Amino acid sequence: MNQIDKTKRQWQHPEGYRYLAPWTNAALLRYLIRLLTVDFPKNEYRRKAQMDDAARSVVRNIEEGFKRPDTKSYLDFLGFSQGSLEEVKGDVRECSEDGLLKPVSGSALKGIGIYLEDFKGWLRENRSPNILYPPLVSLKSSDLTYEIFIELINKTDYLLRKLVESLQEKMKYDEDKEKFRAARVWERKHWS
Repeated sequence: MNQIDKTKRQWQHPEGYRYLAPWTNAALLRYLIRLLTVDFPKNEYRRKAQMDDAARSVVRNIEEGFKRPDTKSYLDFLGFSQGSLEEVKGDVRECSEDGLLKPVSGSALKGIGIYLEDFKGWLRENRSPNILYPPLVSLKSSDLTYEIFIELINKTDYLLRKLVESLQEKMKYDEDKEKFRAARVWERKHWS
């Protein structure tokens, strides 16, 4: 009998992560962070590099984890992504405190024409390596606010947590199923 190894992951599309809401949010966050940091003063080169790297890491860890052969490894990489997201959140907070990012009460992604569901659908349909979602084309760093970043970070964090919970439930289900199967094999072997 040909058994399927339940510790191995299978996916229908090699870039299936592009269909995940956490990945699309993270890709948008990376773009917005780069837009923000491009206008940082020259003496902020270290902060710029760290913010750009952390935002990039959120995206890349989702991608790398997705391609890992087992769910446990995937979960590890999602954890790295969550850690990088928290780093970005701290950097955004400090940028606001240091006057590099303005707070504007009530500002939101929708206020700059970004609707996350539309963005996700647009990325799915347009396989271009560039994010040219129409509202982003004319966006300037001065349009970005502390509240916009926090909204996107919090939504991304929520989606990552839900993905992790879902994968943990899947692992538990697979473990329980395997234990049940092993018990049945043992029973057949010893009671037959």
